[in-house]
Amino acid sequence: MFGAMAVTVAQICRYPLKGLSAETLEDVELTPGEPLPHDRRFALALGSTPVDGSRIGWLPKTSFLSLVNQEKLAKLRTRFEADSGVLTVERGGKRVARGDITTPVGRAMIEEFFAAYMGEGARGRPKLVEAAEGDVLSDHSSAVVSIINLASVKDLERVTGKPINPARFRGNIYLDGLDPWAEFDWLGKEIAIGGARLEITQRIDRCAATNVDPETAERDLNIPKDLQRGFGHVDLGVYGRVTAAGRVAAGDRLDAPD
Repeated sequence: MFGAMAVTVAQICRYPLKGLSAETLEDVELTPGEPLPHDRRFALALGSTPVDGSRIGWLPKTSFLSLVNQEKLAKLRTRFEADSGVLTVERGGKRVARGDITTPVGRAMIEEFFAAYMGEGARGRPKLVEAAEGDVLSDHSSAVVSIINLASVKDLERVTGKPINPARFRGNIYLDGLDPWAEFDWLGKEIAIGGARLEITQRIDRCAATNVDPETAERDLNIPKDLQRGFGHVDLGVYGRVTAAGRVAAGDRLDAPD
């Protein structure tokens, strides 16, 4: 299934603020039934989204600022300091906003920036919200880890005829050394990565957010259409539910089910 090449973790990413840029991690501790620490912990609710308070339960992606409809978000780079709660927003290498988003004042500072930056796209003043205890703000309503096979991305390039930045798929764990699409064979089975174990629960269907180049913010491809045209489905990547705690680091080996 894998040939002679070992399957390893190429990169680990988290997205503290839903819809904004990735943060690359050298390693991460996974906990059963939880996402990566701080992954999609915060989001910017559209001004038209009714929210009560700063902590909310799961809502569909259309409730938030996201790349599906607001591609200019890709022009920004964000960095979240978990210890201090400070979020820094940069554009073109220059800091444009900063605030402790665990406090009302800090959230207001970030909201003010995005209200001005997004304009009518925010449908009013956006509200920075945090996932309530036991909830997540990812596209999936339960806590999962998204896993991307880099060979599947490479195979999709045959259809698009253009290079594809794997960051378009906003994965948590990117894998090297697999055959293309081999990850789909893991559904309902467990894999071991580093010291953790995950049950693969479902394939990830792709939406128009993947059409946006994460570097240029241009909507320059039609990934769902090309997946359907080339493979008869719109899926790329799989979700895994953590079943056994453990540390996962870049370079760690993956043991797949038989």
